[in-house]
Amino acid sequence: MGKSGEIRVLALGLIRDSERIFVSEGYDPVKQSTFYRALGGGVDFGEPSILALQREFQEEIQAELTNIRYLGCLENIFIFNGRQGHEIIQLYQCDFVDSKFYQLDSLIFSESENHQHRALWINIERFTSGELRLVPAEFFNYL
Repeated sequence: MGKSGEIRVLALGLIRDSERIFVSEGYDPVKQSTFYRALGGGVDFGEPSILALQREFQEEIQAELTNIRYLGCLENIFIFNGRQGHEIIQLYQCDFVDSKFYQLDSLIFSESENHQHRALWINIERFTSGELRLVPAEFFNYL
């Protein structure tokens, strides 16, 4: 999450394989709830969002992307860990170049030295049924 009072610009990749999507698992300690969202990360100043998307996937899980297609822009205002956050999300649909990523159940990756996350394939039905929470909710418009 960005600094308080700042709007963070993100590039996220929605990767779908039949009836499942590849997402990152997050946890809010204040709400004591788990949530899921597409992988990606921050866009650096002067960096096109499509390049940020490719860079983030390479840095986080050493994956190359293909068939990248712009889906749209989402605005996400939320509370995480007791603090308000504000994001502008450039959302892309894409595929993995390496088919090994489609065979994984999950993988652990690091965004920073002390923050490890899990990425995994989850059946879309688990989100549409309300069993699991996909954020932001507007992602459903692109599934």
